[in-house]
Amino acid sequence: MTDPASSSVGCGETVLCVDVGSTYTKALLVDLDTASVVGASQRPTFGSGDVLDAVGACRAEIAAVDGRASDAQILACSSAGGGLRVAVVGHEALVTAEAGRRVALSSGAKVVGVIATAAVGHDVGARLLAELVAPQPPASGVDLVLLTGGTDGGNRAALVDAARAVAGSGFDGPVVVAGNVDAHDEVAEVLAGVPHVLAGNAVPRIGVLAPESARAAVRAQFLQHVIAGKGLTARGDELARLVQGPTPDVVLAGVEMLALGIDDERPGIGDVAVVDIGGATTDVYSVVTLDAERSDDGLAHEVVAPTAANRTVEADLGMRESAGLPGSFVPTTDEECAADEEIARSAAANAVRRHAGRSRVVLSPDGRVVERSGVDLREVALIVGSGGVLRHGRPGVAERVLGGLVTADDPEGWQLPERARIVVDQQYLLMGVGLLADRHSDVAYRLAMSLTTDRSRVAP
Repeated sequence: MTDPASSSVGCGETVLCVDVGSTYTKALLVDLDTASVVGASQRPTFGSGDVLDAVGACRAEIAAVDGRASDAQILACSSAGGGLRVAVVGHEALVTAEAGRRVALSSGAKVVGVIATAAVGHDVGARLLAELVAPQPPASGVDLVLLTGGTDGGNRAALVDAARAVAGSGFDGPVVVAGNVDAHDEVAEVLAGVPHVLAGNAVPRIGVLAPESARAAVRAQFLQHVIAGKGLTARGDELARLVQGPTPDVVLAGVEMLALGIDDERPGIGDVAVVDIGGATTDVYSVVTLDAERSDDGLAHEVVAPTAANRTVEADLGMRESAGLPGSFVPTTDEECAADEEIARSAAANAVRRHAGRSRVVLSPDGRVVERSGVDLREVALIVGSGGVLRHGRPGVAERVLGGLVTADDPEGWQLPERARIVVDQQYLLMGVGLLADRHSDVAYRLAMSLTTDRSRVAP
């Protein structure tokens, strides 16, 4: 339904930001002059079996209050039909395969499998990938393969063997190649007949992770090959024109805008973490300042270097699926609400700890050193909560669910925020911010900054 509290009639230009979700399609009408949400609507994505009908219904509902929605430009993202399902095929599990997994997650994908050909060989790798590719309803199979292997100038055989595994699996594309650039010609021959794109190496040298080129390629292949081919609508070409990228990728762009801003005159707020507690998964996004002490002459101590922007998906921590509840369940009594909050608190706590990792003192040949894993969230200034359990919960729900994540002295060494403030993204602003970031950057910035004000309904 349209939110009357956020709706008004104006005369400025508007944009309709839409998330075609796996369960619900959500739309925000943004006034570009005031950088504010002036209308909102939510409809079941598959109410008619055609997702564009849900988009049209959202537009019509908002237009009944603000006529500008009738002809507003639509910018959309999508996670419908299982979102973007990626299999990563690499050489060594601890290096290029892990780098590929992290690139895929930051690109908005759900990683359904990671295959390291150095451990199993390309013949077994092909069989394992063939098993992943075989679709089994309701939402399985593989939409895209991310192929990694080798550092630039290194052994070309690593990437070529991984490509042979893809070719032998019967997967018919698309494939994003993000390995040793010196092996591109040989890989292109192996993948002849399979739609593929050659991107920059995700691991150009040991200790360096360069995800930008691969992320852009994954996004482009998602738009070109995946969206129109999922059977979400009879008007696939129209949907492909509207969708800008996978929903998680768009949300991460919104988080980056909030954290980093645009320039010196429009700065971000610093380190940020977002906890999105969903029915099937709990996603954690973060943008943090990298610790210079973890580098040596520009090379990170880790084999795969840390990155500033990160996303993890915990598929065993969903509000409904993990609890054995139907996705349509809505708590109605105080007892049910209390139980829902406890499920959410546990999901958030476990997901954030997995994302953050921990620091501990260990003995090495060089003496006592601090060993860290995960993303160091200790300097995070703001935790943004998202998900229906927080948006529609009882007063104080954010503090009860997320408050335990802020601690200055975790006894187990988890790298949790020490002094963060907690807010709830009540209007699903980060989706809108991410969609507007490229074409209307100043509007996106102002919208992101509104999350830090009273308009975001700061948790008590």
